[in-house]
Amino acid sequence: MAEPLDPDMFTGCPPVAAPIRVGDKWTAKIIRCLERGPRRFTELQAPLRGITPKVLTESLRAMERDGLLTRTAYDEIPPRVEYELTELGRSLIEPMNAGCEWSRKHLSELMRARDAWFAAS
Repeated sequence: MAEPLDPDMFTGCPPVAAPIRVGDKWTAKIIRCLERGPRRFTELQAPLRGITPKVLTESLRAMERDGLLTRTAYDEIPPRVEYELTELGRSLIEPMNAGCEWSRKHLSELMRARDAWFAAS
């Protein structure tokens, strides 16, 4: 089993929509959470502050539909379900890393451009 997810893993991220997005608002963050191995629903909730259980469920279902992750339900009591990235899901990690690096270098420019655009509108 992978080490527990850090509940603060997204604390330093700016509270703006990512300039490069994969799927919906939460997909890239879910991919980051699953990067080191399978996780249970409650494990995913810890670092994904602000996501409701309904939205997390919808996001996971959409990612499963798109072939980005697998959902494995174990016949146990209590029931246990784990989510894990597929090879297709893992193939997004490298472009996401590039997007994160781009954001680190250019986010302030992007934010200035947005502010200027809104000020002119």
